[in-house]
Amino acid sequence: MNKELLQPAHWARPKGYANGVAASGKQVFVAGMIGWDAKGHFHTDELVGQVRQALQNVVEVLAEAGATPAHITRMTWYLTDKRDYMAKGREIGAVFRELIGDFGIAMTAVQVLALIEDRAKVEIEVTAVIPN
Repeated sequence: MNKELLQPAHWARPKGYANGVAASGKQVFVAGMIGWDAKGHFHTDELVGQVRQALQNVVEVLAEAGATPAHITRMTWYLTDKRDYMAKGREIGAVFRELIGDFGIAMTAVQVLALIEDRAKVEIEVTAVIPN
């Protein structure tokens, strides 16, 4: 494992993310991925489906660098509807575990007014580190 999770001993353990991650190696930066396919087509307007596609897009870009989801150290989610995200937490968590795996990632989620692509409900950007 190329990651060291940073958890101050006197802090409550976070649920679904890590407070911090330390890693060394080749850094990989993945631009914000949205819920459309490789040809730029949306197949759903539903959040969970778009999360699935966005995460699949992340996995495919990581593979181009020889990285896997295990190399992800940081992830930022931009969401257009916080309530929808919170209501579908279990389903989103299941998709996340299926495609990404663990929650040992420093994560941030932010609600935004809109994303550049009108149909997009989520945009996810990632930093990964491949060990030397």
